[in-house]
Amino acid sequence: MSVDRSTIWPYRDGEPGDFYYSRYGHPTGVEAERRLGELDGGHAVLFASGIGAVTALVLALLSPGATIALAAGAYYGTGVTFDELARWGLRHVEFDQTGPPPEGVQLVWLEAPSNPFLTMPDFTAAAAHRAPVVVDATAATPIHLRPLEHGADFVLHSATKYLAGHDDALLGAVVCKREEDASRLKEFRTRSGIVAAPDPSYLLLRGLKTLELRVRRQTESATELARRLEQHPSVHAVRYPGFGGLLSFDVAGAQEARHVETALRLITNATSLGGVDSVLEARARWEGDRVPAGLLRLSVGLEPVEKLWKDLDQALAFFGVGS
Repeated sequence: MSVDRSTIWPYRDGEPGDFYYSRYGHPTGVEAERRLGELDGGHAVLFASGIGAVTALVLALLSPGATIALAAGAYYGTGVTFDELARWGLRHVEFDQTGPPPEGVQLVWLEAPSNPFLTMPDFTAAAAHRAPVVVDATAATPIHLRPLEHGADFVLHSATKYLAGHDDALLGAVVCKREEDASRLKEFRTRSGIVAAPDPSYLLLRGLKTLELRVRRQTESATELARRLEQHPSVHAVRYPGFGGLLSFDVAGAQEARHVETALRLITNATSLGGVDSVLEARARWEGDRVPAGLLRLSVGLEPVEKLWKDLDQALAFFGVGS
């Protein structure tokens, strides 16, 4: 479909139609929501960014005094956002998502897999909890995981990443099990203005057409790279859940991590993940002591795996111990 960039649509016979003002909805966004909802098996709501989706979800669902149980080691930006919202009376506590969530919380927030530690949650234990369950499935995508089928109430995506897939669209999405929850989120989105514009919505539609092809290729390459990294003498640890294009590995420390970053020739030293081009960065620059100083996060793109390995190997051989 083409991009409809209108902000207003004429009334018909004095009455608003399906679209009348773009903050309430626009044709390109509605079509992208329909397609993503089909993929995840629920009702999708788009937002201007992944963190916009996080903010809207907790503010629409919770009240001051509520506590969120957040998976330990999940994307640091989620915890930072919750810290910001603490001034409005929202608390969060971290827990090991490989076990049951703590009691006495009003929302359970999982990440599958977590970023950058790549742990997977205990879905059965989370589904047995009385609180609603959110699963950030950004790194898994609906190709590898549909959390609503595992007892989740909400799926969150930074659609900037794999769903759009080309590092050119800033978007977030929440996919709801229940239509009434999607209606509440749309109501909050309209009032808060955390709206996805038509152009990134169109780029999401473009990305969804090739999502499975891209993710399957990225998974094949990441699986092979993880295997080889585990055998490399400069690598101390490798984290990979067995699917998806995201992995992390540790070198000795911050100095060694910086050497790898600056020695790369093909892989881009940049943040973010999920695009067609491979990117790598040391996460300690953003996350501080919550991650090992030598932790490197690698988002595998679509380049030939042998070329990617050659680049990684020569960067790791910068220490004089290459394979």
